[in-house]
Amino acid sequence: MKTTLSLKPAEVKKDWVLINAENVVLGRLAVVIASRLRGKHKPQFTPHVDCGDHVVVINAEKVTITGNKAEQSVLYYHTGYPGGIKGRTIQQRLDSKHPERVLEKAVERMITRGPLQRAQMKHLYVYAGPIHKHDGQQPKLLDVAVMNTKNRRG
Repeated sequence: MKTTLSLKPAEVKKDWVLINAENVVLGRLAVVIASRLRGKHKPQFTPHVDCGDHVVVINAEKVTITGNKAEQSVLYYHTGYPGGIKGRTIQQRLDSKHPERVLEKAVERMITRGPLQRAQMKHLYVYAGPIHKHDGQQPKLLDVAVMNTKNRRG
């Protein structure tokens, strides 16, 4: 009789993955990252356990936005004060001091909400430039641009 294995948190083996986001479409990149963070690429995927990998993304400021979304799509946030809703376009956010937050938000919104999401998002490391501090973990390079021809633009 075949049984379905359910992983326990102590049995999880996490790998380190490095992704270069230069000239890769934002949404397609976010899907790959969210899948890796959840662990859906593994055969022993368990929905209620954090079984995903650690993901390091470099060159997040050079991500590509297709169509007119960079100027037309507005990301809203609230300051916490009455009447404090504000919005910025994706292009304004990419040109700001923290361009990596565009990719972080795109991935965050693709993962199921709750305590498990917060635990999985702690394993995402996004850097605006090509320099990162995770060389000691020896991350394996995952080339998202060659997975599909639609993933790369520019």
